[in-house]
Amino acid sequence: MRADQDCPCGSGDPYGRCCLPLHQGERQAQTAEQLMRSRYSAYVAGEADYIWRTWHPRTRPDGIADDATVTWTRLEVVDSVAGRPGDQTGEVEFLAHHGTGALHERSRFAVRAGRWFYVDGDLFD
Repeated sequence: MRADQDCPCGSGDPYGRCCLPLHQGERQAQTAEQLMRSRYSAYVAGEADYIWRTWHPRTRPDGIADDATVTWTRLEVVDSVAGRPGDQTGEVEFLAHHGTGALHERSRFAVRAGRWFYVDGDLFD
């Protein structure tokens, strides 16, 4: 993914000014929603290491498999609860659209050592 392309997270900013600096460790997500959006962009951009690094150590898997058969097309944030600077937890509900449908999840996030991490989530049918 090129830095001058629109960021997949839907911010309207170029990838190089939006999620790429997070993927490269140049800065950290400031909110739960920003982390969720950057993780979605990481799936689009094939940044499996970022997805693993931002998964809470208590719940993360041993590794992340990149599923090249899924083409992510659009992110839609449905709801956000807490997860702002100064909060310790937050939830974000989203639809991650792909070629044959959408993944609908309500994700939970927590702050650990001053950084936001994805904890887990509930999938909807």
